Amino acid sequence: MTPFKLTDELVEQIHALIENQNGAQLRSLMKEYHYADVAEIVNELKIQEATYLIKLLDSEKTSDILTELDEDVREDILNNLSPKEIAGEIEELDTDDAADIVGELPKEIVPKVISQIEDREHAKDIVDLLRYDEDSAGGLMAKELVKVNENWTVTQCVREMRAQAENVTRVHSIYVVDKEEKLKGRLSLKDLLTVSTETHISEIYIPKVDYVNVNEKPEEVAKIMSKYDLEAIPVVDEVGRLVGRITIDDIVDVIREEADKDYQLAAGISQDVEADDSIWELTRARLPWLILGLFGGGAAAVIMGGFEEMFSKYTVLFLFTPLIAAMAGNVGVQSSAIIVQGLANDDIKGSIGDRLIKEMLLALLNGLILAALLLLFTWLWKGSFNTALAISTSLIAVIVVAGFIGTFTPLFLHKRGIDPAIATGPFITTSNDIFGILIYFWIAKLILGI
Repeated sequence: MTPFKLTDELVEQIHALIENQNGAQLRSLMKEYHYADVAEIVNELKIQEATYLIKLLDSEKTSDILTELDEDVREDILNNLSPKEIAGEIEELDTDDAADIVGELPKEIVPKVISQIEDREHAKDIVDLLRYDEDSAGGLMAKELVKVNENWTVTQCVREMRAQAENVTRVHSIYVVDKEEKLKGRLSLKDLLTVSTETHISEIYIPKVDYVNVNEKPEEVAKIMSKYDLEAIPVVDEVGRLVGRITIDDIVDVIREEADKDYQLAAGISQDVEADDSIWELTRARLPWLILGLFGGGAAAVIMGGFEEMFSKYTVLFLFTPLIAAMAGNVGVQSSAIIVQGLANDDIKGSIGDRLIKEMLLALLNGLILAALLLLFTWLWKGSFNTALAISTSLIAVIVVAGFIGTFTPLFLHKRGIDPAIATGPFITTSNDIFGILIYFWIAKLILGI
């Protein structure tokens, strides 16, 4: 299958078809594309054109298209649809996607949309999901699943499974519950097919099953599913009753959103923004860290001003200031990035002290190698061994301290419940620049006897 590529020619063709109200040809053209590709097209259209296209196509396809759209585009389209039209789209979706869309609607519209959903059981499930925090397993799960009672016979089980499977897009697992709907285990399809039809499920089900609580954080769910290579995981409430399941496609979205957030934090962007957001929104997201960098640069200037006498006698020290600051920042970011990645993957084991010692030894080794190269270069260039020794020794100390800060900061933030990704951006760079310059001039002054 050739990957879809949105071209200017295709967009212009769709513009022309919409302008000429050529619905039949437009509908025929859209049949050729996957709903995710159509969503990419819709994102490029004007809101009036996008709404026209959504109303033109069948709800069976447009419901999936809505889930793939940019949030701002989807919001604008939904604002142009009636409650009945929105309900028609929602009825075609699994409950988790339906609840996500309903949750984005203005509060005064939600009851009107829910009342227009013809499948009352579907509407009830959506309302049930809306009560969960979106940043929880309950807010992530879908109600569609296949479950059987431990007291059923194989014959009754198969009959019930057939009825339930009609509402499930993909059957990942068959869950076993007791009469109180509490999760007991899972059922192997092979075992179901190889035993007598009068056998009770309680005799053949597998009691070991991984599950999560409705209040579990999505990031923790992602870790569990990744660790055990699960395509789906059941969700239970506070008393152990089976209330839904989370599938791998939802977890992929969680991982992607978390990665985007961490990447923005590492780049010094404090809010969740996109390239198409307004200048004011982008400014608010970027400015706090830029201000921090400004104060950091001012602090570095003040520190350098305290060693002004050294510059008149050893001008060469000034020439290496950018190098020292850059090395401090680079080492700090490298150290913090490794720690943040390890924390995200739950790979950081042992005590903080052990981790700090390891990273400082690593920084010391790197510092010695780099300092040796810098010593040789400076000595050959300027011909002063003492000056070269002062600069290279300072570099070792700066690298070790930067490694310590880069390791300790994310570990400390993680212990305090703060996202450690913040420690891979301007925060760590600025702090290491300040400490690096201070250490550099202090050691140089000590060795050169100024």
